[in-house]
Amino acid sequence: MSRAQQPSRRSVLTAAVAAAVAGGTAPAAAAARRPAAGTGGAPARPIDYHAWTTYREWRLGTAQGVRAVAGARPGVMIGAPAGRTDYTDPHTGTTATWEYAVWTSPVHRLTVPATEAVSSWNAHTPDGTWLQVELQGSYSDGTDTPWYVMGRWAAGDQDIKRTSVDGQSDGKSSIWTDTFAIDDASTGLRLTSYRLRLTLYRRPGTRLTPTVWRLGAMGSDIPDRFTVPASTPGLAQELAVPRYSQEIHKGQYPQYDGGGEAWCSPTSSQMIIEYWGGRLTPEQLSWVDPAYADPQVDNAARFTYDYQYEGCGNWPFNAAYAATFEGLQGVVTRLASLTDLETLIAAGIPAITSQSFLKTELTGAGYGTSGHLMTVIGFTADGDVIANDPASPSDDAVRRVYLRREFENIWLRTKRYNASGNVASGTGGVCYLYFPAHPTPLQRKALAAVGVR
Repeated sequence: MSRAQQPSRRSVLTAAVAAAVAGGTAPAAAAARRPAAGTGGAPARPIDYHAWTTYREWRLGTAQGVRAVAGARPGVMIGAPAGRTDYTDPHTGTTATWEYAVWTSPVHRLTVPATEAVSSWNAHTPDGTWLQVELQGSYSDGTDTPWYVMGRWAAGDQDIKRTSVDGQSDGKSSIWTDTFAIDDASTGLRLTSYRLRLTLYRRPGTRLTPTVWRLGAMGSDIPDRFTVPASTPGLAQELAVPRYSQEIHKGQYPQYDGGGEAWCSPTSSQMIIEYWGGRLTPEQLSWVDPAYADPQVDNAARFTYDYQYEGCGNWPFNAAYAATFEGLQGVVTRLASLTDLETLIAAGIPAITSQSFLKTELTGAGYGTSGHLMTVIGFTADGDVIANDPASPSDDAVRRVYLRREFENIWLRTKRYNASGNVASGTGGVCYLYFPAHPTPLQRKALAAVGVR
Protein backbone atom coordinates (compact mmCIF):
# COMPACT_ATOMS: atom_id res chain seq x y z
CA MET A 1 0.00 0.00 0.00
CA SER A 2 1.28 3.46 -0.86
CA ARG A 3 1.99 5.69 2.09
CA ALA A 4 -0.34 8.14 0.39
CA GLN A 5 -3.15 5.77 1.38
CA GLN A 6 -1.99 5.35 4.96
CA PRO A 7 -2.42 7.65 7.97
CA SER A 8 0.52 9.98 8.55
CA ARG A 9 1.72 11.06 11.98
CA ARG A 10 0.22 14.47 11.22
CA SER A 11 -3.14 12.75 10.71
CA VAL A 12 -2.81 11.17 14.14
CA LEU A 13 -2.78 14.72 15.46
CA THR A 14 -5.83 15.40 13.29
CA ALA A 15 -7.60 12.51 15.00
CA ALA A 16 -6.84 14.16 18.31
CA VAL A 17 -8.24 17.40 16.89
CA ALA A 18 -11.47 15.67 15.93
CA ALA A 19 -11.78 14.20 19.40
CA ALA A 20 -11.17 17.63 20.89
CA VAL A 21 -13.91 19.12 18.70
CA ALA A 22 -16.36 16.71 20.22
CA GLY A 23 -15.21 17.77 23.67
CA GLY A 24 -15.23 21.47 22.87
CA THR A 25 -11.46 22.12 22.87
CA ALA A 26 -9.89 21.98 19.42
CA PRO A 27 -6.78 23.28 17.75
CA ALA A 28 -7.52 25.84 15.08
CA ALA A 29 -7.07 23.32 12.29
CA ALA A 30 -10.55 21.93 13.04
CA ALA A 31 -12.23 24.51 15.26
CA ALA A 32 -14.53 27.29 14.14
CA ARG A 33 -12.80 30.36 12.74
CA ARG A 34 -14.01 33.81 11.84
CA PRO A 35 -12.69 35.79 8.86
CA ALA A 36 -10.92 39.02 9.69
CA ALA A 37 -12.58 42.20 8.52
CA GLY A 38 -10.79 44.52 6.15
CA THR A 39 -11.43 48.12 5.16
CA GLY A 40 -15.08 48.80 4.47
CA GLY A 41 -16.15 45.39 5.77
CA ALA A 42 -14.44 43.43 2.98
CA PRO A 43 -12.62 40.29 4.10
CA ALA A 44 -8.93 40.93 4.71
CA ARG A 45 -6.30 38.50 3.50
CA PRO A 46 -6.42 35.99 6.39
CA ILE A 47 -2.67 35.29 6.20
CA ASP A 48 0.28 37.28 7.56
CA TYR A 49 3.77 36.08 6.67
CA HIS A 50 6.54 38.23 8.15
CA ALA A 51 10.30 37.71 8.13
CA TRP A 52 13.53 39.35 9.21
CA THR A 53 16.05 39.32 6.36
CA THR A 54 17.86 42.66 5.98
CA TYR A 55 20.88 44.02 7.83
CA ARG A 56 18.75 46.78 9.31
CA GLU A 57 16.16 44.26 10.51
CA TRP A 58 18.80 42.06 12.13
CA ARG A 59 20.17 45.15 13.89
CA LEU A 60 16.72 45.93 15.31
CA GLY A 61 16.64 42.68 17.28
CA THR A 62 17.99 42.14 20.79
CA ALA A 63 21.42 40.50 20.64
CA GLN A 64 23.16 38.42 23.27
CA GLY A 65 26.45 37.27 21.80
CA VAL A 66 25.33 37.48 18.16
CA ARG A 67 26.36 39.98 15.54
CA ALA A 68 24.62 41.10 12.39
CA VAL A 69 26.55 40.75 9.14
CA ALA A 70 25.97 42.71 5.95
CA GLY A 71 26.70 41.58 2.41
CA ALA A 72 24.81 39.87 -0.37
CA ARG A 73 22.82 37.84 2.18
CA PRO A 74 22.63 39.73 5.48
CA GLY A 75 22.20 37.60 8.57
CA VAL A 76 23.22 36.92 12.14
CA MET A 77 25.99 34.71 13.51
CA ILE A 78 27.77 34.08 16.78
CA GLY A 79 30.09 36.92 17.75
CA ALA A 80 31.22 36.52 21.35
CA PRO A 81 29.17 33.67 22.90
CA ALA A 82 26.80 34.65 25.69
CA GLY A 83 27.59 31.50 27.67
CA ARG A 84 27.70 27.71 27.71
CA THR A 85 24.99 25.14 28.31
CA ASP A 86 24.54 21.38 28.29
CA TYR A 87 22.06 19.77 25.93
CA THR A 88 20.97 16.14 26.19
CA ASP A 89 19.77 14.91 22.82
CA PRO A 90 16.47 13.09 23.49
CA HIS A 91 17.03 10.81 20.50
CA THR A 92 20.55 9.64 21.33
CA GLY A 93 20.78 10.25 25.08
CA THR A 94 24.10 12.04 24.50
CA THR A 95 24.86 15.11 26.62
CA ALA A 96 27.27 17.70 25.24
CA THR A 97 28.35 21.22 26.16
CA TRP A 98 27.70 24.02 23.68
CA GLU A 99 28.52 27.70 23.45
CA TYR A 100 25.47 29.75 22.58
CA ALA A 101 24.33 33.20 21.48
CA VAL A 102 20.78 34.55 21.25
CA TRP A 103 18.92 36.90 18.91
CA THR A 104 15.36 37.98 19.78
CA SER A 105 13.20 39.71 17.20
CA PRO A 106 11.15 42.81 17.80
CA VAL A 107 7.46 42.18 18.43
CA HIS A 108 5.49 41.68 15.22
CA ARG A 109 1.83 42.66 15.47
CA LEU A 110 -0.20 40.42 13.19
CA THR A 111 -2.34 42.15 10.57
CA VAL A 112 -4.81 39.31 11.08
CA PRO A 113 -5.10 37.94 14.64
CA ALA A 114 -4.26 34.28 14.16
CA THR A 115 -5.48 30.85 15.16
CA GLU A 116 -2.31 29.20 13.82
CA ALA A 117 1.32 30.11 13.24
CA VAL A 118 4.21 28.29 11.55
CA SER A 119 7.78 29.54 11.69
CA SER A 120 10.48 28.89 9.08
CA TRP A 121 14.13 29.80 8.66
CA ASN A 122 17.06 29.68 6.23
CA ALA A 123 20.51 29.01 7.65
CA HIS A 124 23.98 27.57 7.20
CA THR A 125 25.04 25.24 10.03
CA PRO A 126 28.57 23.88 9.59
CA ASP A 127 29.46 20.61 11.32
CA GLY A 128 29.62 21.26 15.07
CA THR A 129 26.80 23.84 15.06
CA TRP A 130 23.01 23.93 15.27
CA LEU A 131 20.14 26.27 16.12
CA GLN A 132 16.84 26.51 17.97
CA VAL A 133 13.82 28.64 17.03
CA GLU A 134 11.21 29.66 19.62
CA LEU A 135 8.00 31.68 19.44
CA GLN A 136 6.35 33.73 22.18
CA GLY A 137 3.22 35.77 21.63
CA SER A 138 0.35 37.73 23.10
CA TYR A 139 -3.28 36.67 23.10
CA SER A 140 -6.29 38.84 22.37
CA ASP A 141 -7.27 38.53 26.06
CA GLY A 142 -4.13 40.42 27.08
CA THR A 143 -2.15 37.44 28.36
CA ASP A 144 1.04 35.97 26.92
CA THR A 145 2.05 32.55 25.67
CA PRO A 146 5.11 30.80 27.06
CA TRP A 147 8.21 30.50 24.89
CA TYR A 148 7.43 27.58 22.59
CA VAL A 149 10.16 25.61 20.82
CA MET A 150 9.32 25.54 17.10
CA GLY A 151 12.30 23.41 16.12
CA ARG A 152 15.85 22.34 16.88
CA TRP A 153 17.65 22.08 13.59
CA ALA A 154 20.93 21.36 11.88
CA ALA A 155 21.60 20.73 8.20
CA GLY A 156 23.46 17.55 9.14
CA ASP A 157 22.57 14.79 11.57
CA GLN A 158 25.85 14.00 13.32
CA ASP A 159 25.89 16.66 16.06
CA ILE A 160 22.23 16.60 17.08
CA LYS A 161 19.14 14.92 15.69
CA ARG A 162 16.90 17.65 14.27
CA THR A 163 13.65 17.57 16.15
CA SER A 164 10.31 19.11 16.92
CA VAL A 165 9.23 19.14 20.56
CA ASP A 166 5.98 17.51 21.70
CA GLY A 167 3.94 18.21 24.81
CA GLN A 168 4.03 22.02 24.72
CA SER A 169 0.80 23.71 25.87
CA ASP A 170 -0.43 26.36 28.29
CA GLY A 171 -4.12 25.41 28.22
CA LYS A 172 -4.88 28.07 25.60
CA SER A 173 -2.60 26.99 22.76
CA SER A 174 -0.44 24.03 21.84
CA ILE A 175 2.37 23.11 19.48
CA TRP A 176 1.47 20.37 17.00
CA THR A 177 4.84 19.30 15.57
CA ASP A 178 5.62 22.49 13.59
CA THR A 179 2.39 24.46 14.13
CA PHE A 180 1.26 26.78 16.91
CA ALA A 181 -2.52 26.42 17.29
CA ILE A 182 -5.14 28.05 19.51
CA ASP A 183 -6.78 25.19 21.40
CA ASP A 184 -10.37 26.42 21.05
CA ALA A 185 -10.74 29.02 18.33
CA SER A 186 -14.54 29.09 18.78
CA THR A 187 -14.01 31.17 21.96
CA GLY A 188 -12.69 34.02 19.82
CA LEU A 189 -9.22 33.83 21.38
CA ARG A 190 -6.50 34.77 18.91
CA LEU A 191 -2.76 35.33 18.74
CA THR A 192 -2.36 39.07 18.15
CA SER A 193 1.43 39.43 18.10
CA TYR A 194 4.59 37.39 18.44
CA ARG A 195 8.35 37.54 18.58
CA LEU A 196 10.85 34.89 17.62
CA ARG A 197 13.93 33.88 19.56
CA LEU A 198 16.88 32.35 17.74
CA THR A 199 19.58 30.53 19.71
CA LEU A 200 22.79 29.63 17.89
CA TYR A 201 25.01 26.82 19.22
CA ARG A 202 28.56 25.68 18.51
CA ARG A 203 31.13 23.39 20.08
CA PRO A 204 33.27 25.24 22.64
CA GLY A 205 36.65 26.43 21.48
CA THR A 206 35.83 26.66 17.76
CA ARG A 207 35.29 29.70 15.58
CA LEU A 208 32.54 27.97 13.62
CA THR A 209 29.10 29.55 13.69
CA PRO A 210 25.64 29.07 12.26
CA THR A 211 24.56 31.91 10.00
CA VAL A 212 20.85 32.66 9.66
CA TRP A 213 19.67 34.71 6.65
CA ARG A 214 15.89 34.49 7.02
CA LEU A 215 13.71 34.00 10.06
CA GLY A 216 9.97 34.42 9.91
CA ALA A 217 6.54 33.07 10.66
CA MET A 218 3.16 32.78 9.01
CA GLY A 219 0.11 33.56 11.13
CA SER A 220 -3.37 32.87 9.77
CA ASP A 221 -7.06 32.77 10.58
CA ILE A 222 -8.59 30.75 7.74
CA PRO A 223 -12.40 30.61 7.79
CA ASP A 224 -13.63 27.12 8.66
CA ARG A 225 -15.10 25.49 5.58
CA PHE A 226 -15.74 22.19 3.83
CA THR A 227 -15.83 23.91 0.42
CA VAL A 228 -14.26 27.05 -1.01
CA PRO A 229 -15.57 29.42 -3.70
CA ALA A 230 -14.64 28.52 -7.25
CA SER A 231 -11.95 30.67 -8.84
CA THR A 232 -11.81 31.87 -12.44
CA PRO A 233 -8.94 30.54 -14.59
CA GLY A 234 -6.45 33.22 -15.54
CA LEU A 235 -3.29 31.53 -16.81
CA ALA A 236 -2.17 28.80 -19.21
CA GLN A 237 1.50 28.05 -18.56
CA GLU A 238 3.71 25.14 -17.52
CA LEU A 239 7.14 25.20 -15.90
CA ALA A 240 9.82 22.64 -16.73
CA VAL A 241 10.23 21.11 -13.27
CA PRO A 242 12.09 17.78 -12.85
CA ARG A 243 9.88 14.78 -12.09
CA TYR A 244 10.61 12.34 -9.29
CA SER A 245 8.52 9.50 -7.89
CA GLN A 246 8.59 8.63 -4.21
CA GLU A 247 7.24 5.16 -4.98
CA ILE A 248 10.39 3.91 -6.71
CA HIS A 249 12.15 4.38 -3.34
CA LYS A 250 9.81 2.01 -1.52
CA GLY A 251 11.77 -0.02 1.02
CA GLN A 252 14.85 2.22 0.89
CA TYR A 253 16.20 3.48 4.23
CA PRO A 254 13.18 2.59 6.38
CA GLN A 255 14.77 4.42 9.34
CA TYR A 256 13.53 7.59 7.62
CA ASP A 257 9.75 7.42 7.94
CA GLY A 258 9.46 3.81 6.81
CA GLY A 259 11.09 4.34 3.42
CA GLY A 260 10.38 6.01 0.12
CA GLU A 261 6.64 5.45 -0.12
CA ALA A 262 6.28 8.06 2.66
CA TRP A 263 8.62 10.63 1.10
CA CYS A 264 6.16 12.94 -0.67
CA SER A 265 7.52 16.04 1.06
CA PRO A 266 11.27 15.62 0.42
CA THR A 267 10.58 14.28 -3.10
CA SER A 268 8.55 17.39 -3.89
CA SER A 269 11.25 19.55 -2.34
CA GLN A 270 13.93 17.93 -4.47
CA MET A 271 11.99 18.60 -7.66
CA ILE A 272 11.92 22.35 -7.05
CA ILE A 273 15.47 22.51 -5.68
CA GLU A 274 16.68 21.07 -8.97
CA TYR A 275 14.37 23.34 -10.97
CA TRP A 276 16.33 26.23 -9.48
CA GLY A 277 19.65 24.53 -10.27
CA GLY A 278 20.42 22.95 -6.90
CA ARG A 279 22.71 19.93 -7.29
CA LEU A 280 24.42 17.51 -4.93
CA THR A 281 27.97 16.32 -5.47
CA PRO A 282 28.97 12.64 -5.78
CA GLU A 283 30.65 12.99 -2.38
CA GLN A 284 27.41 14.21 -0.78
CA LEU A 285 25.55 11.24 -2.29
CA SER A 286 28.23 8.65 -1.55
CA TRP A 287 26.29 7.29 1.45
CA VAL A 288 23.39 6.20 -0.82
CA ASP A 289 23.39 2.68 -2.29
CA PRO A 290 24.66 3.16 -5.88
CA ALA A 291 21.98 0.75 -7.10
CA TYR A 292 19.26 3.26 -6.20
CA ALA A 293 17.89 5.60 -8.85
CA ASP A 294 17.52 9.29 -8.01
CA PRO A 295 19.79 9.15 -4.93
CA GLN A 296 19.16 12.85 -4.33
CA VAL A 297 15.65 11.95 -3.16
CA ASP A 298 17.11 9.60 -0.52
CA ASN A 299 19.37 12.44 0.55
CA ALA A 300 16.44 14.84 0.86
CA ALA A 301 14.57 12.32 3.02
CA ARG A 302 17.51 11.86 5.37
CA PHE A 303 18.14 15.57 5.81
CA THR A 304 14.52 16.63 6.30
CA TYR A 305 13.75 13.84 8.79
CA ASP A 306 12.31 14.98 12.14
CA TYR A 307 13.32 12.48 14.83
CA GLN A 308 10.39 13.36 17.11
CA TYR A 309 7.70 13.47 14.43
CA GLU A 310 9.31 10.34 12.95
CA GLY A 311 8.69 11.63 9.46
CA CYS A 312 10.04 13.71 6.61
CA GLY A 313 7.01 15.99 6.43
CA ASN A 314 8.00 18.67 8.94
CA TRP A 315 7.15 21.79 6.94
CA PRO A 316 9.90 24.19 8.13
CA PHE A 317 12.53 21.43 8.03
CA ASN A 318 11.82 21.02 4.31
CA ALA A 319 12.07 24.76 3.68
CA ALA A 320 15.32 24.91 5.66
CA TYR A 321 16.72 21.98 3.66
CA ALA A 322 15.97 23.76 0.38
CA ALA A 323 17.79 26.84 1.61
CA THR A 324 20.97 24.83 2.24
CA PHE A 325 21.46 24.91 -1.53
CA GLU A 326 23.44 27.93 -2.66
CA GLY A 327 21.33 30.80 -3.85
CA LEU A 328 17.97 29.46 -2.61
CA GLN A 329 15.44 30.63 -0.05
CA GLY A 330 12.54 28.66 1.39
CA VAL A 331 9.45 29.67 3.36
CA VAL A 332 6.31 28.02 4.69
CA THR A 333 3.14 30.04 4.22
CA ARG A 334 -0.46 29.76 3.14
CA LEU A 335 -1.94 30.95 -0.12
CA ALA A 336 -5.50 32.22 -0.38
CA SER A 337 -6.49 30.92 -3.81
CA LEU A 338 -5.48 29.26 -7.06
CA THR A 339 -5.15 32.82 -8.36
CA ASP A 340 -2.20 33.19 -5.98
CA LEU A 341 -0.66 30.08 -7.52
CA GLU A 342 -1.23 31.49 -11.01
CA THR A 343 0.58 34.67 -9.99
CA LEU A 344 3.60 32.65 -8.88
CA ILE A 345 3.63 30.35 -11.92
CA ALA A 346 3.48 33.38 -14.23
CA ALA A 347 6.70 34.58 -12.57
CA GLY A 348 8.34 31.17 -12.95
CA ILE A 349 7.89 30.10 -9.31
CA PRO A 350 6.42 26.60 -8.71
CA ALA A 351 4.91 25.74 -5.33
CA ILE A 352 4.55 22.68 -3.11
CA THR A 353 1.01 22.24 -1.78
CA SER A 354 -0.28 20.14 1.11
CA GLN A 355 -3.68 18.46 0.90
CA SER A 356 -5.81 15.58 2.18
CA PHE A 357 -8.56 13.84 0.22
CA LEU A 358 -10.56 10.71 -0.42
CA LYS A 359 -9.87 8.69 -3.56
CA THR A 360 -13.18 9.91 -5.00
CA GLU A 361 -12.34 13.59 -4.44
CA LEU A 362 -9.45 13.95 -6.91
CA THR A 363 -10.14 12.46 -10.32
CA GLY A 364 -7.16 10.63 -11.76
CA ALA A 365 -5.11 10.43 -8.57
CA GLY A 366 -6.04 6.81 -7.91
CA TYR A 367 -5.52 7.03 -4.14
CA GLY A 368 -6.75 8.76 -1.02
CA THR A 369 -4.55 10.37 1.62
CA SER A 370 -4.66 11.88 5.07
CA GLY A 371 -1.78 14.18 4.13
CA HIS A 372 0.20 14.50 0.91
CA LEU A 373 2.55 17.00 -0.77
CA MET A 374 2.79 17.61 -4.49
CA THR A 375 4.33 20.25 -6.74
CA VAL A 376 2.16 22.61 -8.78
CA ILE A 377 4.00 23.45 -12.00
CA GLY A 378 1.32 25.08 -14.15
CA PHE A 379 -2.19 25.36 -15.53
CA THR A 380 -3.82 24.10 -18.72
CA ALA A 381 -5.77 26.25 -21.17
CA ASP A 382 -8.93 25.18 -19.31
CA GLY A 383 -7.44 26.30 -16.01
CA ASP A 384 -6.86 22.81 -14.64
CA VAL A 385 -3.89 22.22 -12.36
CA ILE A 386 -0.72 20.61 -13.70
CA ALA A 387 1.06 18.92 -10.81
CA ASN A 388 4.13 16.78 -10.37
CA ASP A 389 2.61 14.18 -8.04
CA PRO A 390 5.32 12.07 -6.36
CA ALA A 391 2.76 9.37 -5.47
CA SER A 392 3.19 7.96 -8.96
CA PRO A 393 4.61 4.57 -9.99
CA SER A 394 7.53 6.02 -11.97
CA ASP A 395 9.26 9.28 -12.75
CA ASP A 396 7.63 9.28 -16.19
CA ALA A 397 4.17 9.09 -14.62
CA VAL A 398 4.67 11.98 -12.18
CA ARG A 399 3.14 14.72 -14.33
CA ARG A 400 -0.62 14.83 -13.72
CA VAL A 401 -3.49 17.13 -14.66
CA TYR A 402 -6.10 17.55 -11.93
CA LEU A 403 -9.47 19.25 -12.30
CA ARG A 404 -9.28 22.83 -11.07
CA ARG A 405 -12.43 22.74 -8.95
CA GLU A 406 -11.44 19.51 -7.21
CA PHE A 407 -7.85 20.57 -6.55
CA GLU A 408 -8.65 23.99 -5.13
CA ASN A 409 -11.19 22.50 -2.75
CA ILE A 410 -9.02 19.72 -1.32
CA TRP A 411 -6.11 22.15 -0.86
CA LEU A 412 -7.88 25.24 0.51
CA ARG A 413 -10.56 23.74 2.76
CA THR A 414 -10.05 23.45 6.52
CA LYS A 415 -12.56 20.65 7.20
CA ARG A 416 -13.28 17.41 5.39
CA TYR A 417 -14.76 13.96 5.88
CA ASN A 418 -12.20 11.18 6.18
CA ALA A 419 -12.50 7.58 5.00
CA SER A 420 -14.38 6.66 8.19
CA GLY A 421 -16.96 9.38 7.62
CA ASN A 422 -15.69 11.49 10.52
CA VAL A 423 -14.87 15.19 10.37
CA ALA A 424 -11.13 15.82 10.03
CA SER A 425 -9.03 18.88 9.27
CA GLY A 426 -7.67 20.23 6.00
CA THR A 427 -4.54 22.30 5.59
CA GLY A 428 -6.20 25.52 4.48
CA GLY A 429 -3.79 26.33 1.66
CA VAL A 430 -0.44 25.46 3.22
CA CYS A 431 2.46 25.56 0.79
CA TYR A 432 6.25 25.66 0.59
CA LEU A 433 7.76 28.36 -1.62
CA TYR A 434 11.37 28.03 -2.77
CA PHE A 435 12.85 30.88 -4.80
CA PRO A 436 16.16 32.58 -5.55
CA ALA A 437 18.06 34.48 -2.86
CA HIS A 438 18.03 37.40 -5.28
CA PRO A 439 14.70 37.27 -7.13
CA THR A 440 14.11 39.14 -10.36
CA PRO A 441 11.81 42.17 -10.23
CA LEU A 442 8.98 40.05 -11.65
CA GLN A 443 9.58 37.35 -9.04
CA ARG A 444 9.72 39.91 -6.22
CA LYS A 445 6.43 41.40 -7.39
CA ALA A 446 4.75 37.96 -7.51
CA LEU A 447 6.05 37.00 -4.07
CA ALA A 448 4.90 40.32 -2.62
CA ALA A 449 1.46 39.74 -4.14
CA VAL A 450 1.12 36.56 -2.06
CA GLY A 451 2.52 38.19 1.07
CA VAL A 452 6.16 37.05 0.96
CA ARG A 453 8.98 39.60 1.09
